[in-house]
Amino acid sequence: MKLINYILAVVFIGSVLAGCNNLDETLYSSIGSNNYYNTRDDVLRAAYRPFEHAFWSISSRHVLNELSADQIITPVRDGWWDDGGVWRLYHYHQWTDARGADDSIIYEWSGCFQGIGQCNFVIEELAQLNPAKFGFTQADFDNLTAQCRVLRAWFYIRLLDAFRNVPYVVSFNDQSKNTETQVEPSKIFKLIEDELKECIDLVYEKGPSVSAGQWTRGAVVSLLVRLYLNAKVYIGEDRYSDCERYAQDLVDGKYGAYEIADRWDAAFDWDNDQCDEMIFGFPAAAGYTSWHYENNTFWNTVPANSEVYFGDRKCKKGAHNCHFAASPSYDLNGKLYDYELGMPVEKFRKYPGDERMKMYRNLGNGRREGMFLYGYIEYKGDDGKMHQMIAPEKPYKLYIRDAVGVFHDLAPDSWPRNKESTLSSGDHNSGYHFVKYPFYADDDPHQLESDYAEIRLPEVIYSLAECKLRRGAVDDAAELLNSVRRRNYPSEQLKEVLYAPEGKVQLNMNEMLDEWGREFFAEGRRRIDLIRFGKFSTGRWWDKIPDADNHCQIFPLIRQTLDTNSKLVQNPGY
Repeated sequence: MKLINYILAVVFIGSVLAGCNNLDETLYSSIGSNNYYNTRDDVLRAAYRPFEHAFWSISSRHVLNELSADQIITPVRDGWWDDGGVWRLYHYHQWTDARGADDSIIYEWSGCFQGIGQCNFVIEELAQLNPAKFGFTQADFDNLTAQCRVLRAWFYIRLLDAFRNVPYVVSFNDQSKNTETQVEPSKIFKLIEDELKECIDLVYEKGPSVSAGQWTRGAVVSLLVRLYLNAKVYIGEDRYSDCERYAQDLVDGKYGAYEIADRWDAAFDWDNDQCDEMIFGFPAAAGYTSWHYENNTFWNTVPANSEVYFGDRKCKKGAHNCHFAASPSYDLNGKLYDYELGMPVEKFRKYPGDERMKMYRNLGNGRREGMFLYGYIEYKGDDGKMHQMIAPEKPYKLYIRDAVGVFHDLAPDSWPRNKESTLSSGDHNSGYHFVKYPFYADDDPHQLESDYAEIRLPEVIYSLAECKLRRGAVDDAAELLNSVRRRNYPSEQLKEVLYAPEGKVQLNMNEMLDEWGREFFAEGRRRIDLIRFGKFSTGRWWDKIPDADNHCQIFPLIRQTLDTNSKLVQNPGY
């Protein structure tokens, strides 16, 4: 009956989770039998059940780490997307213990601890089973247990990143091993570090027998790289040398064969489970689970009603909407801002010929080009004629600009008389939109087939480059970054756009941060990069002045969370 108690404990999540039955990839299914462990597949389903919850949980992290940073905004658009000002709280760093903006702060806390609870349950369940009874070798069974141990560490990295001070919870059955109140961040850090180190040799190396959605040795090491890169933020301890050592070993092939794809979008496309740049991803498929194609992640990064442009009007995900856009580069006189931070589109424009700056369009047969939507957006209507997209409710033709204001039907070379440019003063023309994962048409068999790229090889390469740059090995860092960047530009432009000595561009710490922003634009990590570079609280970007202090570098425990456990202590500054 313990299994049923477990199901009841997480049943409130079940209404928003769906099982994935794509047998070509790791199976993420729900648990639901009184006499569950009868077959090998029963064990596999139980072991990978927490992965589905983990995939679902990414939306809260995405909101927290992007809207609180300098690259992505949610402006008001003719009255749309005000929602009582919840999105402005992120941008202005005005969240409090009483109000958590759109509840993403609550979901990040509860979602991660729900995932940890699921992992703890599976780890302890597997410890009671006899591998031979279900046709497993001991190595196979150790790998299954390690999958959940690594996933638990992944959840804890997120909690450490967002809240820093969290309880220590490592058992489902024995509460004496857990704490009700928070522990020092160093204890959580050590738990993560120890678990990941122990699991490197328990999971398998990448190979044809390891399906998508499983932690491999390369993926486990990548989490160590992620942990060590931010150790000074998390626990005040410089671990860049450890980060560099593990990253270098991975890049050198010690933990599996990975390589940079020959085009920037390969790691986001429908066949990205076959891309050697992918180190770890959550499997997705049309009709099953695809949580990155949801409203708070990537589905709403385009103009309202964009389904007429993409041709995905019959898609089960429904209509697109304009939740997210790129922070503007221009003021309402048509002049470039001079902010050091933000202005992501201008940071892309800095180097001519960038493939990502092309207008997004579907090429057919499961291929796309470009990442941004801007200017007039033309599409073929049901009448066979070409039309221009119009704004919802107010019927003006969209001309999407790298600026925020009330433009309506103004010509492309005209600027509004009202020069107010804030989150509260936009329209549907305000801010470049973007498409990271492709929106293929209804008649494309690869629609919604893209897996979610949680870890890509460039993250490890950029982490290694940053470590080398911090210790003064500028040329080595430049070579690493260039190994990724060269795919983004025409060959005839490489001398102008690569970092010296291969090219003419000088690499320094500010440029390193900008390059993190280009390569990982809208991938849910910008906040921690700004914190690590000392810019999150002190930096200035569009419609954002520096914070009074640095307490917003971690989020508060929302009152609802505190009320559930009297032993919890509010984070400093709230």
